[in-house]
Amino acid sequence: MDWNMQTAEELAAALRAGEVTSAELTDEAIARIERDDKAINAICVPDFDRARAAARGADQARARGEDRPLLGIPVTVKESYNVAGMATTWGMPEHRDYLPAEDAVQVSRLKAAGAVVLGKTNVPVGLQDIQSFNEIYGTTNNPWDHGRTPGGSSGGSAAALASGFGALSIGSDIGGSLRTPAHFCGIYAHKPTLGLAASRGMVPPLVPALPDGLDLAVVGPMARSARDLTLLLDVMAGPDPLTLGVAHDLTLPPARHERLGDFRVLVLDDHPLIPTGSAVRAGVNLVADALVDGGARVERHSPLLPDLTEAAVLYMQLLFSNSGARLPADVYEQLRTHAAGLSADDRSLDAERLRGLVFSHRDWFEANSRRELHRQGWRQLFAEFDAVVCPITPTPAFPHDHDPDLMERRIDIDGVEYPYLDQLVWAGVATMPGLPATAVPAGRSPEGLPVGVQLIGPMFEDRTPLRLAELLEQRIGGFQAPKQGVGVRGSQAV
Repeated sequence: MDWNMQTAEELAAALRAGEVTSAELTDEAIARIERDDKAINAICVPDFDRARAAARGADQARARGEDRPLLGIPVTVKESYNVAGMATTWGMPEHRDYLPAEDAVQVSRLKAAGAVVLGKTNVPVGLQDIQSFNEIYGTTNNPWDHGRTPGGSSGGSAAALASGFGALSIGSDIGGSLRTPAHFCGIYAHKPTLGLAASRGMVPPLVPALPDGLDLAVVGPMARSARDLTLLLDVMAGPDPLTLGVAHDLTLPPARHERLGDFRVLVLDDHPLIPTGSAVRAGVNLVADALVDGGARVERHSPLLPDLTEAAVLYMQLLFSNSGARLPADVYEQLRTHAAGLSADDRSLDAERLRGLVFSHRDWFEANSRRELHRQGWRQLFAEFDAVVCPITPTPAFPHDHDPDLMERRIDIDGVEYPYLDQLVWAGVATMPGLPATAVPAGRSPEGLPVGVQLIGPMFEDRTPLRLAELLEQRIGGFQAPKQGVGVRGSQAV
C-alpha cells in the first residue's frame, strides 16, 4: 500500500492496529520526497536523520502502550517556525545561517502529540507574497502545473501535502497564507479564530520568541481531509502557557449542527472591488448546489452582511500598518510624504495600502474602532446564519511572477488585468474581524487546476465551519492527488 497519500486519521488507525510502523511510514515519506521533490521544491530544510530517530521513538512508545493524537505520523512545518537546530530564515538571505535554540510553541505541541517532523517547507521572503520563492531555497512549484505558484506564504506546505510529503503541516495566515495555498493546491486548511492558537516562536530570525501575537495573524493546520484539520487543530489550539494559559483553559463549543440539512448558509460570489473569475465562481456554485441538495437553507444576499468595501479598506489599512510599523525611519518618512500627496478622492486599494503603511497610533485606533463595529455586525449575521461561503481569491493558481515590485504586478481575471494585491480582499473578509475560515476543495478549473472556497464561521466557533467542511467532503469529494504528468507543464528550474 502507498501510505503517503493516506490521511492522518487513516495512518493513526493503521499504526494502532499494527498494520505499519512509524519507521516504515517515515522511510516511505522520505523516499517519496527524495524522488519527487526535485521538481516541486517544497521541502527546503529536510531533517531526515532526526525524523527517523523520532519515528523509532514513536514505535517504542507505542510498544510501551502509549497512544497520543499524532503518535508516529510524519508531518512538515512551515520554514517560519523556530525548530531547535534547524535553519529559520523566512527566506531572507542575510539570515541563511540562523539556527534558533528553542522550538516554537506549536512545534513543541506537535512533538508532544507524537508527530514525526520530516522537515521545513518553503516560503516567500519575509512571508510577504502570495507565492513561495526566495534567493536561499528557490521557487516552489504547484504540483498541478509547475509553471504556476502553489501560493504563499504557506505554499511549501500546501505543495508538500498535495505531493504526499507527510500527512499534515502547520502554516500561518495574515493575508490568506493558509487558505490561498490550499485553494491553489487542492487541499484543506483552517484559519483559526484570531488568538485561538498560540504563535510564540513563529517569528523572524533574531526576533525574541515572545507571547505577543501580531494583529490579524494566526497559525493553523493544513491537511488532505477536513477531519484531519480538526485532529490537528485540537493539538494546536489553546493559549500560550506563559500568558493566558496560566489562568485559562480552552473549551471550544461544538459545531452548531451535525447534519447538512440543518445549516443556514449565506453564499457570496461577488465582491464590489474585484470580479470573481469564472472558474472560482463555478466552485462557489458547486458548493452552493451541494448545500441545497443536502437540505441546507441557502441565501445569496443578506442586509446583515457588513459592508464589503469598507471591510476591504479596513483590512488593507490594518494589514499594511503592521508592515509600516517596522520600516526604517527614513523609509517611513518618505512614504509619509508620498501618502500626504494622495488626493482625498483616491479611494483605490493601492492608496489605502499606502495610507496604512504610515498610520499613526490615532489612525490605527480609529480603524480598530470601526473593526469592532464590523465584528458586531458579524455577530448579528451569525444569529441568522451558521456559515458564509465565499471565494478565497478570484482565480485558481496563476503563473510564477517574480517582479520584485508587487505594485507593478497584475492578476489576470478572465482576460482582464487588476492590481496584484487587490486579490487579497476575499482573504480579508474573515481576517479583518478575526473570524475562523476553512478552505475546502471545490472542483477543478477548465485547465484542470484545483479550485477552493472558504467557509467562514462565528468567532471562536471553529468547529462549525470544520464540521460543514466534513459534510461537504462527503457530498462533493475532497482532495485528489495531482494526476501523473499533469504537473510537468511549464516546469520552472529552481
